[in-house]
Amino acid sequence: MSPDPVDGVEGSSSGVGARLLDVVAVMDRLRSPGGCPWDAEQTHESLKPYLLEEAYEAYAAIEEGERGDLREELGDVLLQVVFHARLAQEHAEPWSIDDVAGDLVDKLVRRHPHVFAGAPADDLDGSWEALKQAEKGRASVTDGVPLQQPALSLAAKLQKRGARLGVPVPSYDGVGGELWQLVARCRAEGLDPEAELRSVARAFRDRLAAIEAELLAEGRDVSTMTADDWQSRWS
Repeated sequence: MSPDPVDGVEGSSSGVGARLLDVVAVMDRLRSPGGCPWDAEQTHESLKPYLLEEAYEAYAAIEEGERGDLREELGDVLLQVVFHARLAQEHAEPWSIDDVAGDLVDKLVRRHPHVFAGAPADDLDGSWEALKQAEKGRASVTDGVPLQQPALSLAAKLQKRGARLGVPVPSYDGVGGELWQLVARCRAEGLDPEAELRSVARAFRDRLAAIEAELLAEGRDVSTMTADDWQSRWS
């Protein structure tokens, strides 16, 4: 079935991926003269918070098992990709969404020699990382690890990179050192420390909200609750 045309934008032909062309067309309309004033004002810098926000919302939809929400949130992530590519195209950096897509295709083919070049399919994770390091000319196994990611994920990633060289997990003093060792314990048990802590945090949120609802239904003021009251409720 052919996709429905967007108002003012000619619908692309049918087929998987056809509507991606419509996304590009809509973005062109929004950024062109007579388009949206807000969209016209945006820059790579101003859009940074939205890139993280949309990625986290897609992550949350996966956590909650909401596949319908995931569909919508992935659209918002795609918007950020198309928006940044459009900005680059306008400011003669110069590259466009086609360059982004072309680079991705080249990278996927290059990093999957077991699929496209008849290479053996053993140690796929190690092969992928070795290809990345060779491509980027990295001096350290830790190069390319984004320091902006959540601390638990960062620690797990760095420990994993070090483990490739046979580096044992060193000990550090203080609370930070204890957290570092907990990350190592999670890795040893095959667990994602970020996901484990998020699971506990979500359980805390859900239970606290439930208790607050119970207290509200009872007409009780939460400010009068003592530590013992909270403990008995929690149990």
